[in-house]
Amino acid sequence: MDLLGFLSLIGGLALFLYGMEVMGKGLTNLSGGRMEALLSKLTSGRLSAVFLGLAVTAVIQSSSATTVMVVGFVNSGIMGLTQAAGVIMGANIGTTVTAWLISLAGIESDGLFLQLLKPSTFSPVLAAAGVVMILFSKSKKKNDIGTILIGFAVLMYGMETMSGSVEPLADDPTFTHLMTAFTNPILGVIAGAVLTGIIQSSSASVGILQALCLTGTVPYSVAIPVIMGQNIGTCVTALISAIGASKNAKRAAMIHLYFNLIGVIIISAVFYVLNSVFSFDFLNEMATASGIAVFHSLFNVTVTVMLFPFLNQLVRLAAWTVKDSKEDTPAVTDSDLALLDERFLNQPAVAVEQGHEVLLKMARKSMDAIHISLELFENYNPGTSSEVEKLENDTDHYEDVLGTYLVRASERELSAKDSERISVYLQNIGDLERIADHAINLVHSFAEMNQKKLSFSDQARSEIGVIINAVNEVTTLTLNAMTDNNLDELSDIEPLEQVIDYLTRTIREHHIVRLREGKCTMELGYILADITTNLERVSDHCSNLASSMIMADNGGYDTHEYLTRYKQTSNEEFTQRYKKMSDKYSLENSLTNLKS
Repeated sequence: MDLLGFLSLIGGLALFLYGMEVMGKGLTNLSGGRMEALLSKLTSGRLSAVFLGLAVTAVIQSSSATTVMVVGFVNSGIMGLTQAAGVIMGANIGTTVTAWLISLAGIESDGLFLQLLKPSTFSPVLAAAGVVMILFSKSKKKNDIGTILIGFAVLMYGMETMSGSVEPLADDPTFTHLMTAFTNPILGVIAGAVLTGIIQSSSASVGILQALCLTGTVPYSVAIPVIMGQNIGTCVTALISAIGASKNAKRAAMIHLYFNLIGVIIISAVFYVLNSVFSFDFLNEMATASGIAVFHSLFNVTVTVMLFPFLNQLVRLAAWTVKDSKEDTPAVTDSDLALLDERFLNQPAVAVEQGHEVLLKMARKSMDAIHISLELFENYNPGTSSEVEKLENDTDHYEDVLGTYLVRASERELSAKDSERISVYLQNIGDLERIADHAINLVHSFAEMNQKKLSFSDQARSEIGVIINAVNEVTTLTLNAMTDNNLDELSDIEPLEQVIDYLTRTIREHHIVRLREGKCTMELGYILADITTNLERVSDHCSNLASSMIMADNGGYDTHEYLTRYKQTSNEEFTQRYKKMSDKYSLENSLTNLKS
């Protein structure tokens, strides 16, 4: 091969890799990240883990990317090693899809139908269709389909370029001699592992092998050990990603390596023992692109079936290799924030889903801070006060870490839906952090009353008790709605917030009356104003959280417009819900109960 041929080979490989990347991103965007998000929610079922690993890898066109995600999930503590092993097995099968697509380039027939199946025939048509979809369609879905078509066309053009560049090697005696050397199975396995380890893509290295096979000079005796070696080489990416991760994450990467290494050893041992007995004649035949695809799939399916019953043993082997030690410190100090693993940023759909999980944990801390702080009104306890301070500090930390993570995720290539979700989550973070701040403010007010031995009149205590109950409900409704994504529950939040506004105004008016009658003091009046102000603002933030979730579900973000429209008197639903909440939290009823 001369210099121009070598440059053509490099260019073809570059196009191949780029086309595979573009096609994978298009498929991911078209799926809306559902496959990756589903992977992040996997909790049980070994067999389902295998099929899920297969499906995800078939969609994103990269077993390495799937395995890196698995390492991240294990590092975050949301996936066990046994589950990870199942996903890794499935990923090895899913990665063979690309080889089947590439095998179309090897079709040789004069028949019109088979000629139409050749990439050189239909790739230009797909590329043209993809360009039309991207340039002239405003539909995000059609744009994604266009991206997939263009990516596939570029991938196939790169394959054709590689095949054309290696054609002269068919008559090159040096190349023929080199291929003869690789008939030694050990050398073939090493060659496949090294090539795949360098380019970090088993699909690409299989593609190169298929291109070489089109020269008609690569026998199966060479191709088979190289294919097995490629399965070992693809483990490099996961091993690199596990550097600096937790012990279990390193073990997940080792499971990937052991799975492929043991599979290669057993399959090659059985295969070559049988060959020595029965002498497989097909080994001397020249390999074809379709033959490579068949063996690649057959090898990975066989190894998966063979080792699937020994998942627990693979996990033990990995644990034996990466041992715990007394000097070990946890890889992460906060198990919740560990969900925001850096590795997920390369799969933004997963990063957004992880961000949502941490947002919910932040919401629980924020609402817990309010609920605990309100208990101090009736029974002040310094220990409880410290608990609220810790929760508030946690929410501050979550705001910094989660906000930064979501901003970094927003800089990646996202689907329209995920981009919208990030916008909503960033708004939610601010509201949740402020709710925790108001919890601290309430603690300070209650602490001041305890320190100065101050107490409200029975009427004031009764009225504050009513608004506290209302705030407890609005925060509980908000948390439940966020956790369960229950839009029906959200509809009660805004009417209840309006009731809390009314209670705040009325309680202050009643205080002024008591002040004039000498039944209350200015000092208690300031504290009452602080308490009601913080409670009213907590309900405001709950309203913000509810309206942002409702508008996100409707595909818009003008929450002010939504609230204005929802609160109009002509809105019968709002009026009914408001009356229900108003009757439930009536100051008149509390006063009647107090007198009785």
